[in-house]
Amino acid sequence: MKTAPHVVLLHGWASHPDVFRGFALALGKKCRVQVMALPGHAEVATCTPYTLERIADVLAASAPKQCTVVGWSLGAQVALTWAQRAPKQVQRLVLIGATPCFTQQNGWPHAVTSAVMRQFTAQIKRDCPSVLRRFVALQSLNDTHAVRVAHKLRTALFTHPLPLQAVLESGLEILRTVDLRALLPSIQQPTLVIHGEQDAVTPCAAGEALSTALPNACFHKIVGAGHAPFLSDPNAVATLLQTFLQDEPAAIR
Repeated sequence: MKTAPHVVLLHGWASHPDVFRGFALALGKKCRVQVMALPGHAEVATCTPYTLERIADVLAASAPKQCTVVGWSLGAQVALTWAQRAPKQVQRLVLIGATPCFTQQNGWPHAVTSAVMRQFTAQIKRDCPSVLRRFVALQSLNDTHAVRVAHKLRTALFTHPLPLQAVLESGLEILRTVDLRALLPSIQQPTLVIHGEQDAVTPCAAGEALSTALPNACFHKIVGAGHAPFLSDPNAVATLLQTFLQDEPAAIR
């Protein structure tokens, strides 16, 4: 009998591990699930410098020796970085609401402008709670189950102490400046890219382009879902992930 695979879940910017509560329960029927907080979130110590590379290294030190890493939004960028830096540890990737680049660049229109990101950072400095409430609304926008998704996002975030202001600003700086496109060809792990059809944070086209650029990726669109398809339909996303894990992992090159 096969041993249940280790699966590590990584949340997004300004979120909390509790956002995965229902999804982790659905996955836990067939997987050993570890939900990890990004540094500076959920009252976990932050790290210095606050970069994707440092965040990935901190998480890797507390994760199983071999695992599948599931990253959502900013967590997906951490997962990509982690997979490139520790290919023997990260056997597979699942990227949800993911993009290699959150801001528009040459040849990359599937994003917001850098000016919008700078404006968002300025608003966070002035009135952080209000901006986070608007961000929750954006993540659930156009989702078939928008009311339920927004409620789960708000509950996960606002029933716990918020991340420190400096951590939120550092995370936004990553979102504004990082472009992982050059890294993608070196990431050889089997990868499942899952994207909500109605995602208003990272366009579905970003997920499709990401899956095309990765050497061993497949793409699945969740019809009617927004930026958090694992909240919109946790059982369907869990089934997709479990099916993806059934094949033997490819040999590490």
